[in-house]
Amino acid sequence: MRRPRLPRPHSLRSRLVLIAGLLATSAVLLCQLAGLTVLRGWLTDQVDDRLSHFKPPDRIYQDLAEDGTLRPPTSDNALPSDYRVFFYDENGRLLRTSLGRGTGPGPQLPQRAADLDLTAARPSTVPAEGDAGGSGWRVISYSGPDHMRAVVALPLDTVDGATTKLLWVSLGLGAAVAVGVVVLGNGAVRLGLRPLTRVERTAQHITEGALELNVPVGDPDTEVGRLSLALNTMLDRLRTALHRTETSEQQLRRFLADAGHELRTPLTAIQGFAELLLDEPGMADRRRHEAHILIAHNADRMSRLVDDLFLLAKLGDANADADSGARAAHREPVDLLSLAADAIATTAIRHPHHAITLEPLATHPADPERDLDIIEAPGDPHQLTQVLGNLLSNACTHTPAGTRIHVRVGATRAPAHEGLGSGPPLPPGASVCVIEVADNGPGIHPDEAPRVFDRFYRATPLDPPAEPSAEAGPEPGSGLGLAIAAAIAAAHSGRLELDNRPGEGCAFRLLLPDPTTAPKDDTDEAHHRPSHT
Repeated sequence: MRRPRLPRPHSLRSRLVLIAGLLATSAVLLCQLAGLTVLRGWLTDQVDDRLSHFKPPDRIYQDLAEDGTLRPPTSDNALPSDYRVFFYDENGRLLRTSLGRGTGPGPQLPQRAADLDLTAARPSTVPAEGDAGGSGWRVISYSGPDHMRAVVALPLDTVDGATTKLLWVSLGLGAAVAVGVVVLGNGAVRLGLRPLTRVERTAQHITEGALELNVPVGDPDTEVGRLSLALNTMLDRLRTALHRTETSEQQLRRFLADAGHELRTPLTAIQGFAELLLDEPGMADRRRHEAHILIAHNADRMSRLVDDLFLLAKLGDANADADSGARAAHREPVDLLSLAADAIATTAIRHPHHAITLEPLATHPADPERDLDIIEAPGDPHQLTQVLGNLLSNACTHTPAGTRIHVRVGATRAPAHEGLGSGPPLPPGASVCVIEVADNGPGIHPDEAPRVFDRFYRATPLDPPAEPSAEAGPEPGSGLGLAIAAAIAAAHSGRLELDNRPGEGCAFRLLLPDPTTAPKDDTDEAHHRPSHT
């Protein structure tokens, strides 16, 4: 059978008040008990002192020896009112008569002196005669002539009365203290826990959805203040994590919508021309051939778009592995100068109406004319070739025919203040290898420049040509070129920056860390000057 459990206080305030009340009441009762013990001992010592200073007169022993009777003392030798004296004769028998004026029951004494368990001249306590619930007696034994003995007794009713009154006073004081502690302690604890109550209310509002709230911080040197600071730090991190999650979900939705939109165009074209071929089996050979060419062209466009998406996903996984401490992909020294020359040669064939030059990177306007130097950086040559090809293709596609494009290669120090770019900034003063693709075209609108590295984003030129360029393809780009270039730069622990000058052109700068390469002049800003070609 299970025992019934006592109810327990659930709130912290109730527990604190209960504990404080129990401790205070216990302390008062213990102090009163100690005082009661000391008082009773002191009063008993006073009784013992009175017993020690009183001895029966010798004449009483003579009267007992002569005729065995007690004669009342004269007024000069009268006993005090509260003393009682009992005698044992020479045969050790207790006499029925005693000295003293008491009428109540006396001390309980044995009938034979041999049974008297008293030490001579040492007071002892014995119960009252008949054990009627009265006060005890304090007695002391004295030896007389001829083996006679006298027992002097004093009642303890005064001692018991004083201690009983003090006991009731102690119990009343303890009860008053308990009630006072419960009443006053409840208010004091409520006042002391007010900061914690505010924290509780704020936390309740936060759980109901008010995530913008912060826990009020009182004194930071108190436990509640430190708890509030810790909770606010946790809330800031939680809000940051939720914001990142929401941003990631929005980016994912936008990415899926953009990917679906980009794939829908070639798919619609393929479906339309395929249905046309099925509906018109007698179509002329020339028109059938054109339909086949357009189907192949849109299929190729869709294939390139899917390849770009796979590459972005692969680069994203590689960057995530690098952030988590996984082993990086294989890197080898890459000659950036040769890489730039090959990319320029390839682009010049596809865009013959643009003048593309290869120049050294100048770190300061006062630098003398420099020759092209071989610059090597660790990396993946295929991916770096793709980055440079994307930058050159964008420069040629989004600028009018005849625009000059400058490709600069060199080494410098990372500036203290990085410009607009993708990924975290490099440590200021770090040695970096640079490939820059700059043009003197119309540039990018300032409102659109921060988004050029987003996936599927196509910036609108400030001064678009009146008629499409003869070099332009039949369809616009997918909007993934700069996103792929930024992801490749991040995979190489580098950064892709944009230096936009509306109306004067823009420059994309690829920064790759290289601790073995240092420029001749350490500056915070990189200035570029083309060579004479």
